[in-house]
Amino acid sequence: MNQEVAKFSRLGFVLSATGAAVGLGNIWKFPYITGVYGGGAFVMVYLVTILLIGASLLIAEMVIGKRGQKDCVSSFEELAPPRRKGWKYAGFLFVTGLVIMTFYSVVIGWIFYYIYLSFAGLPTTIEDAKEVFDNLYGHAPFLQISFHLISVLFVAVVLLGGIKKGIEKTNLILIPFLLFILLGLLAYATGFDGFGKALAFMFAPDFSKLNSEAIIRAVGHSFFTLSIGIGSIMTYAAALPKHSNLYKAGLMVAFMDTLIALIAGLVIFSFLFEFGGTPDKGPGLVFVSLPVIFAKLGTAGSVIALVFFLAMAVAGLTSAISLVEPTVMYLEDRLGWLRKKAVFWSSLLYFVIGVLVILSISDGFKAPLTFGEKSLFDLLEFSVDSFLMPLGGILIALFVGYVMKREIVEGELLGHMGKWVFRIWYFSIRYIAPVAVLFLAYTALNVE
Repeated sequence: MNQEVAKFSRLGFVLSATGAAVGLGNIWKFPYITGVYGGGAFVMVYLVTILLIGASLLIAEMVIGKRGQKDCVSSFEELAPPRRKGWKYAGFLFVTGLVIMTFYSVVIGWIFYYIYLSFAGLPTTIEDAKEVFDNLYGHAPFLQISFHLISVLFVAVVLLGGIKKGIEKTNLILIPFLLFILLGLLAYATGFDGFGKALAFMFAPDFSKLNSEAIIRAVGHSFFTLSIGIGSIMTYAAALPKHSNLYKAGLMVAFMDTLIALIAGLVIFSFLFEFGGTPDKGPGLVFVSLPVIFAKLGTAGSVIALVFFLAMAVAGLTSAISLVEPTVMYLEDRLGWLRKKAVFWSSLLYFVIGVLVILSISDGFKAPLTFGEKSLFDLLEFSVDSFLMPLGGILIALFVGYVMKREIVEGELLGHMGKWVFRIWYFSIRYIAPVAVLFLAYTALNVE
């Protein structure tokens, strides 16, 4: 294995793992699904699930990575008992990260476009904002490809630097920068009358708005916001110092990830309520509603829009880096490729498929890239949400709970957790987490 691996500092690991967990789901998806499902009660279910199940799975994936000290496939193979080496195939869950990047990088490209709009001029009415986004989404494939390429190149340059000079150094800069931006926006928003309304909306639960669908979405998002089951956290944990406290690190990552989502929600809802917007606009909340609100603030609004979309870009890119690194590490460890070669071919693969994803939603190109009623974009996103990520979560829970020797797991956690906390965590991994993830996957498939 590349000797540079296993050189994360403790702070570097926490910030890099936070960067892996924090993504567009925190700043884009969490606020809009909170808005759609009524606010406070949804947030409460989300927070409880993060604490009881999401963090448990996160720590379990970290245990595999730190103990294995290798790529995902090799870690499963190393830790499985002699007669159960077939578990190495569970390590191919890292492929999910590359699948995600085929459309995730495209969405990051949209954010770059809106950064450009912050300079060029924001739409001033909802109708204009819808037209701007619809034009980008369905009628400007070559513009999308250009911004998609910028995203690919940024991620590739960081990955070429390796664990220490690339991933850790980038996250040591970008995660504090992201927090600085969001806390600055939050401080600005506290001066609005809408801030009090945002607080009440997010933290005063109205259980009359909490239906079964809202509960499923809250629990599902709490699982997947932490990037569990795709090999990112496992790969980063393989680069941890020997005596790291996984329990403390896992809780810190879960806390930071949740904090950023809550701050983003407060900022967005404060602006919405201050200027007469409504929170239930769905996926268009950030790309349609907010630009119009920013435009109402004149020059200051353009600056705020620039800062906000920069925060989104940072969140997306730090997460994107972690999605590609597991593939790069596998190609280095198992196939003996040089990092430059591994980064080049990984990047080229998801860039090319990303181009097809863009064409699948673009007028004039979509017909051969539509399957049933789903574009390639929709099909890939559906496969990740409904199958690949749940499968990864279940495999991790089963492996740590039933396949790894208990004394190995205890060796990593018992001294930091204490006996009773460990027993609760181990029970969750063995019984609660697998059933919960399986139920969510079944529900998602039936909803679709």
